[in-house]
Amino acid sequence: MPETTTQTYRVDDALQLSWAGATDQGHRRDTNQDAFLARYPLFVVADGMGGHAGGEIASSRTIARLDAVVESGEVGTQAIEQALGHAVADIAAHPDTTDEGTGTTLTGLFLDRSEDELRWIVLNIGDSRVYLAREGKLAQITTDHSVVQELISSGKLSPEEAEGHPYSNVITRAVGASELLPPDYIAVDVQAGDRFVVCSDGLTKELTDYGILHFLREHTDPGAAVDAMLEAALENGGRDNVTLIVLQVDDSSSTEDVSAV
Repeated sequence: MPETTTQTYRVDDALQLSWAGATDQGHRRDTNQDAFLARYPLFVVADGMGGHAGGEIASSRTIARLDAVVESGEVGTQAIEQALGHAVADIAAHPDTTDEGTGTTLTGLFLDRSEDELRWIVLNIGDSRVYLAREGKLAQITTDHSVVQELISSGKLSPEEAEGHPYSNVITRAVGASELLPPDYIAVDVQAGDRFVVCSDGLTKELTDYGILHFLREHTDPGAAVDAMLEAALENGGRDNVTLIVLQVDDSSSTEDVSAV
């Protein structure tokens, strides 16, 4: 497995970002229906579903539409939702997406400059996840759109009982599967030292939250952390496609000017 490259971008005199991302088919899937985009200021993962080719088409078209948003330089909630609308049309028009249920999750975050201060906007549709490691603790920022999460939220199922539940793969919202609803949005303050993990459920099926935090602690470089978590997920079974991005926030006043991409 080739080493994953870490990329960096100096936002301003006080803030620098570094990140890395990777995807793998896993050991049990015939194709890789995951896709991701890690291009400043947008970092997202899409986990496709629906038929042999449908999921791959759904995730790749969604990522392509969002890449165009980054290229335009106008990344924001309105532009993202317009891009998702175009992605839904792309998916519906493709000849290989005739089966019901074709769609994709979409989860990630972008750096927002629309207010007086910089802030992260986390977005989510489906059951891929965004985690934040801050001050030695790991927190799941997104809430899964899934049958199991609804059962947990209603008190009918405990988190422990949710593991291995027969409906664990059933999601309640997706891009392309039905009428498009806007993503859930959560604003997060920008703080040096923060590290985000954006991932498909192929990672969280094989690694606990503690495992994710362990590899973040063991590897300060995002590329090394991505490689370690991907390798562990595959060694633990690799039952699904595995995709993840590790994004790190640094105080650029104490780093060299290594802006790239």
